[in-house]
Amino acid sequence: MLTPLWLTLKVALLATLLSGAAGIALAWWMSRRRFAGQDVADAFLMLPMVLPPTVLGYYLIVLIGRNGVLGQYLDRWFGINLMFTWQGAVIAASVVSLPLIYKAARAAFEEVDGRLTHAARTLGAGEFEVFLRISLPLAVRGIAAGLMLSFARAMGEFGATLMIAGNLPGKTQTLSIAVYDAVQAGHDDQALWLTLLISVVCMTVLVVSGRLLQARH
Repeated sequence: MLTPLWLTLKVALLATLLSGAAGIALAWWMSRRRFAGQDVADAFLMLPMVLPPTVLGYYLIVLIGRNGVLGQYLDRWFGINLMFTWQGAVIAASVVSLPLIYKAARAAFEEVDGRLTHAARTLGAGEFEVFLRISLPLAVRGIAAGLMLSFARAMGEFGATLMIAGNLPGKTQTLSIAVYDAVQAGHDDQALWLTLLISVVCMTVLVVSGRLLQARH
């Protein structure tokens, strides 16, 4: 019964690392640049938050499925097939959780005093050095809160993961899918135990992230 928990934690952790790296980089770039169509780009990055999970799952199938836009080349050139694998679940959870870290990191970067970064550039610091030594340390609490929210979202991901990774016990069955499976099979005690487990973990993450956000003010 603990197998779905360990798989969920592994998927959520890896998904948070992927979405965190992409979200922080995109947030830094979007917070420091102004260009035509920026609002459209911002809306695109936030889209996974509002799209129905099945629609998002379908987009992922079109993109990374065996015959997908990218998936066909992964299969042909590298023999990689992400469908019905835990790696596919990581991709799905990463996409779904990306908006949370992106939005939190962008807000944190935009709160950094521009005079500090300008002074650093005046003294000869490059953009990457400004990011590492000024912006990132000052925005770290907001980013940490966003990462925790992304982790919680990745743990609870269901729809897109089910479409990409399927429901293979011991292989791709995460906690949320295990709950669905238990309810469908009439195993109410198991469904209740799994529901309480994921609720406690997500509640803990929300409390900690809330305190991190409060500490910023």
